[in-house]
Amino acid sequence: MNITILNPFLAAAKEVVQAEVQLEVTRGDLALQRSAFTSQDLTVLISLAGDIEGVVLYGLTTQTALALVSRMLDQEFKEMDAMAQSGISELANVITGRSTVNLSEAGFTCDISPPTLVQGQSIEISTVEFQRVVVPLETEVGIITAHLALREAQASADNMPYIPIQVETASPNGA
Repeated sequence: MNITILNPFLAAAKEVVQAEVQLEVTRGDLALQRSAFTSQDLTVLISLAGDIEGVVLYGLTTQTALALVSRMLDQEFKEMDAMAQSGISELANVITGRSTVNLSEAGFTCDISPPTLVQGQSIEISTVEFQRVVVPLETEVGIITAHLALREAQASADNMPYIPIQVETASPNGA
């Protein structure tokens, strides 16, 4: 993965977690994976489309998610109810949204999908032909593991040369 794609995500994660949850983020060792991603307790998926395409997956334990949401919403959560699910999904959404702003500053335009929250361990999620850069984001309440399966998009159809194609069709009477 190109460093101009990776760095905007790292900067956004650090900035958003510090602002929204008041926690410092330390980046763990990066790893490159090709195999299917096996989910943690909670996994938030957000797709990107545009100059950058792919998916970002944020994996974390229930304990870490509850601690983050409790700090973010300034109330204690003991279970992953609808409000906690919404909160952790929104945290991932804000990180990814901020990343697209950073990518825009680097000359890339892209849009993101609404977040999808997957609950349950050991669910295999394939990123098919995308390699994933795995980035542990360590905080004092636990680790958010970001999986970045992203690449620069191929030339879009709008940028491809126009080649007219003539199609002949038979008339209904066979002539």
